[in-house]
Amino acid sequence: MQTRILGRTGLEVSEVGIGCGAFGVRNYLRPWDPDAAPAQRRTNEMVHRALELGYNYFDTAPGYGRSEEMAGIALQGHREEVVLATKVSAGQWTPEQIRRSVEASLRRLRTDVIDVLQFHGGWFAGDEADQVLQRGGVETFRLLREEGKVRFLGFTTEGPSGGVERLIDSDAFDVMQVQYSLMYQHACDFEFDMGIMRQAEARNMGIVLMRPFTSGRFQKLMAMAFPRIPEEDVARLLLNYVLSNPLVDVALAGVRDVRAVEQNNAVSDDTASRIDLPALHNPWV
Repeated sequence: MQTRILGRTGLEVSEVGIGCGAFGVRNYLRPWDPDAAPAQRRTNEMVHRALELGYNYFDTAPGYGRSEEMAGIALQGHREEVVLATKVSAGQWTPEQIRRSVEASLRRLRTDVIDVLQFHGGWFAGDEADQVLQRGGVETFRLLREEGKVRFLGFTTEGPSGGVERLIDSDAFDVMQVQYSLMYQHACDFEFDMGIMRQAEARNMGIVLMRPFTSGRFQKLMAMAFPRIPEEDVARLLLNYVLSNPLVDVALAGVRDVRAVEQNNAVSDDTASRIDLPALHNPWV
């Protein structure tokens, strides 16, 4: 597994991270015995194999069902080896809600500190950026950092908006997680050297990608148009495309089995296959 530096955090991170939302147990309410749950055993297998291969960035959220709890169990005995990121759910950004969320996440993750705490955002339209910047949201994040419960601050976003630009320009955040892929390139325009990824890079923010595999949509399109191309080849292209972007620090991959963990690691280590994205997007070539 190749590594990169996560912006101004200075953390050395695996360029492919584990998106823990795919761990597979959504229902908090039904009875849960992790020692007997097949989903937890699969998660332990995937996480332990990922650690063997050099993955060290794990991203989860309270909104991903039992994901935090499952990650906390799987990472027992390995906490010092990993960078652990989680979130505060959208719409729950008052100081009181943030504190309750963080305390619950710490318990579920079985840790004393969250490495990257993020506002779980969408497009940051309308009132959302004000809620973060002017109504106690980011101040509460900072206080939690001063208390030693959080190391670095971040937010997640689906893509560019005026609100997102305000968050970047506030210089309050160390990390931005954003949707970017071969199919969704609005965050990074190579033809005109524009986009929020470039703005974040100018602030030396770490850049983490969500949905580099397009949530299966590009694979579905390829299966419809070119059914003879193996889906694994399409997946390799998608991951290699985003890893070819030097602005990217971590591409999060949701995995459901050990084989996917190994395949994504192989793409990371195949550095000779990287794509020259500026040349690809140059309209004059």
